[in-house]
Amino acid sequence: MDKLTGRIMTAAGLGLMLSASVAFAQQPAQQPQTVRIRGTIEKVDGSMMTIKTREGSDVDVKLADNARVQGLAKASIGDIKQNSYIGVTAMPQPDGSQRAVAIHIFTEQQRGTGEGHRPWDQQPGSTMTNAAVETTVSGVDGQVVTVKYKDGEKKVVVPSNAAIVAVAPAEKTEIKPGAKIIIMGAQKQPDGSLQAPSIYVGLGGVTPPM
Repeated sequence: MDKLTGRIMTAAGLGLMLSASVAFAQQPAQQPQTVRIRGTIEKVDGSMMTIKTREGSDVDVKLADNARVQGLAKASIGDIKQNSYIGVTAMPQPDGSQRAVAIHIFTEQQRGTGEGHRPWDQQPGSTMTNAAVETTVSGVDGQVVTVKYKDGEKKVVVPSNAAIVAVAPAEKTEIKPGAKIIIMGAQKQPDGSLQAPSIYVGLGGVTPPM
């Protein structure tokens, strides 16, 4: 009887351990905290960059070994076509439309990146909408672009002073002092340092407008 009881208790213990293991495995991995950095590269030392942020402070960021380096080149409203996949930095208007502050045109390979509409930190109250262009027509206040994303659509008025850029190929050699950059999601490491898995750099003197 004692042996039988012992076997039952052992089996029960193994069952509990298995359940605990499964439960642990089902816990989502904690995502690293990220920060958005805009500014000018002041110094490059190997993979380390010192960036003067738009707020005026200096931050050190390590470029990951396999970091994606992408350029932002000057573009125009004529480069925005039907079905172009774009990111619209804008200010909401009383009539529900968005007035574009800046637009960046994604490459076809980036279609679907960050799709949707959300608050943004380019300036107080600004928004970001990543979506495909449904229609584009001329309007009194500028070009009017309708964009559609999986949860809805937005009417975007693009005034003549809106900054428009297009994502373009870039090499790590573009990461140099004086370059204007934006890091969408610098990752905070356990030791408090920052690492960039990707970076956008302005080409030909362009300042990333988003």
